[in-house]
Formats: sequence, structure tokens, C-alpha cells
Amino acid sequence: MTARRRIYHLIEEPLPGKRWVHVVNILIVVLILTNVAAVVFESIPEIEDAYGPQFWAFEVFSVVVFTIEYSLRLWVVPENPSYAALAPVRARWRYALSFHALIDLLAILPFYLGAVVGIDLRFLRILRIIRLLKLTRHSHAFEALARVVYQQRRPLLATVVIAGMWLVFAASVVHLIEHEMQPEKFGTIPRAMWWTIVTMTTTGYGDVVPETPLGRMFGGLLMLSGIGLLALPTGILATGFVQEIRKYDFVVSWRLVANVPLFRKLDAVRVSDIVSVLKAKNVPARHAVVRRGEQADAMYFIVSGEVAVDILPAPKRLGAGDYFGEIALLKHAPRTATVVSETDCALLVLGTDDFARLLRDVPELAEQLRKTMDERLAEQERAGAAA
Repeated sequence: MTARRRIYHLIEEPLPGKRWVHVVNILIVVLILTNVAAVVFESIPEIEDAYGPQFWAFEVFSVVVFTIEYSLRLWVVPENPSYAALAPVRARWRYALSFHALIDLLAILPFYLGAVVGIDLRFLRILRIIRLLKLTRHSHAFEALARVVYQQRRPLLATVVIAGMWLVFAASVVHLIEHEMQPEKFGTIPRAMWWTIVTMTTTGYGDVVPETPLGRMFGGLLMLSGIGLLALPTGILATGFVQEIRKYDFVVSWRLVANVPLFRKLDAVRVSDIVSVLKAKNVPARHAVVRRGEQADAMYFIVSGEVAVDILPAPKRLGAGDYFGEIALLKHAPRTATVVSETDCALLVLGTDDFARLLRDVPELAEQLRKTMDERLAEQERAGAAA
């Protein structure tokens, strides 16, 4: 693997199991947040006078780190599959115009402009707040928010248009009602828009107030309509977030199910059916997942971790890809063994009703489970006879 590709996997696309990659990302996030805190404290004259040199040294250090990061991201662009079809120069140019690359550039550009052009320090300080936007690269929450806003852009745009139309209409009405009484505040429609915006948002600064009974009545109606109007984008975004969360949960569950050997031969439709009925469950180490003699209510698939099945002459260990609990469900009998987690485990749980339906709908799966049950029962019988 070339050096450029190793760096690409370090800062752009981490390879599975590389924990130090996550450490690097955490350090960058901490540096970004510390920069924002420094900007805030620098605005306090007493602190700036006392620690000015330290703030400046930290700023230089941050700019050096962010410049190296930006340069490396630009250098490794040809390794990105999204730009693989382009020539290196063109790929880097297109990447440089992307949202994240522009944010990275704006995070360091004010420093260099201040050194060359001599920008006012107060203006430079405000521009450094832009570094906060670099968090969008390191946070899945920001990515989810961006996807939701993009997916719901049409209904959100419709809401903005409706709000704009209502703003102009309401400002026109209050202008007609109040312009004779208060010409300096409601004499024109643009002047009346300030009061309309404040009233629609229920802010109520009180600097502009209608004096006629009809104007106050209209103001009350405008407040009520504003509450409903502001709720529209909130509802749209909430719906989008619910859809995004469901999509994410489905993708995660799909990957977990696909990693279970028992389900690998099933087609996409069958896997989708299984995903819809399986429930994720995390258990700590030394936790009794099922106990001998209990009434069976589910079977379990191991996604990660290890469990110990309490059978003679020695406990049997099961790991990722294995499953347990099917014997009691198939025989409609109490649990035949106690299963204890040896490590922290991620499990997928299949309830009794869903288990019965799955066996009915997927005969080949039922056959495999019964085969496994017969093998495990025979193993227990041999172990018991030997004991």
C-alpha cells in the first residue's frame, strides 16, 4: 500500500479495526472546539491582555495543523473512488470546490490574509468561528441533518414561500388599518413588515404596537397564525429525521443479519423480512441470557462476543455467527441449558411468533434449524452417557 493510500485511509476512509484512526479524529474535534473556546475568551479584554502571547501561539499551532490536514486531504483525492475517473489535477480542483474543502480552506484563510493584508483583528476573530463548521466532517449527526434538509427541500421551500406570501399580505393589511394613526411606523408596507415579522414569530418587542381596536384584533390573529406557520418546518424536519433514523436502523440491522451464516444464502426479500422482525439486544459480560427450565420466548443470534452454554461435561462456547435457543422453540419445551455471556455481546432476538412464521415462510431455514437441533441434542446425549 502506497503512502498516499495509507494517509487516505487515515483521514478520509478508515479501515475496519483501526482504532488509532478514531483517535486522530477525536484529536481534531478537540482542537476545533478548543479554537472556538479561545475565540470566546479572547473577546474578554482582561483575559486577552493577560494571555495574549499564549493565544497567539495556540493560533499558530492550530493553523499549522489545519493547513497540514487540508494539504493532505487535497493530496489524497486521487485515491477517492468518487474521483477515480478524473485526472489528478482535475480531481483535486473539483474536490477543492466541495463544501467540506471550502470550509477547511476558510478555517485557515483568515490567518494568512491577516498576515499579508492586515485584516482588523476583531474581524479576523469572528472569521475563526468558521472552524466550528469543520465539525460537520466528523459528526454523523450533522451529516444526517444535511441529508434531511436536502431530502425535504421541496416542502421546506414551499413553507418559505407560504410564509413570505403571508408576510406581505399581513403587512399590507396592517398598513391599511394603522397608517393614518401611526404613519411613521405603518406608513408604508416595508415599515409594517417589521411589526409583522415580530408578531408572527410571537417575539413581541413592543417597539411597534397597533393602537386601533381592529389593528390589535388583527395582531392577535396574526400571532395565532404565526404559531401554526412556524410549526410547519418543525413537523417537516421531524418527519424527515424519523425516516432517516428508520433508514439507518434498517441498514445497520441488514448488515447484522447478513453477517449471520444461517441467513447468508437467503435472497434480499427474505433478509428484509427477517430484518423487520429481529430486535437488537446488548448484554454485558457474565449475564445469564437464558436459564435452564425457563419457558422459551425467543431464540438468539450472536453478532459479536461469546457465550457459554452450560452443558456436560464442559460448557460449550459459541461466538459471532452462532445461534442458540432454537431447541426449546422447536420442541415447545422449557430451556434445556443455561447460556451465560462470557464477554459483552451484541445479539439479535427472534420472538416466538415471528420464529413460527419464519419457519413457515422459509422451509429451508426450518430444515437447517432442525438439523442443528438434532446435532446438539445428540451431542448432549453423548456427553450425558459419558458422564
